[in-house]
Amino acid sequence: MRIMLKSKIHKVIVTQADIDYVGSITIDEDLMNKVGLLEGEKVLVVDNTNGNRLETYVIKGKRGSGIIGINGAAAHLIKKGDEIIIIAFEITDDIISSKSILVDKQNKFLRYL
Repeated sequence: MRIMLKSKIHKVIVTQADIDYVGSITIDEDLMNKVGLLEGEKVLVVDNTNGNRLETYVIKGKRGSGIIGINGAAAHLIKKGDEIIIIAFEITDDIISSKSILVDKQNKFLRYL
């Protein structure tokens, strides 16, 4: 078994950070669908702005809203306005084709990478 890259949303901008929320990352449902992320799925979040990294799980955000919300304790590490990468992996014996996308400054899909 190997851990392979499954999904990546590249260069999204955090639109909200809520320390009082009970954990997770909220992601626009359109972006989730583009890369095959499911609600509750574990993701690695890499902050391009400050270098922080953390693992959390996905909560579905309003479709077409561009929302990227950092919730709970993670909001101490990643702030509103930070540029991040959201990455998911799959444990498999197979060679898989990952889905990676690039977004614009409003977190709208630009193209597959």
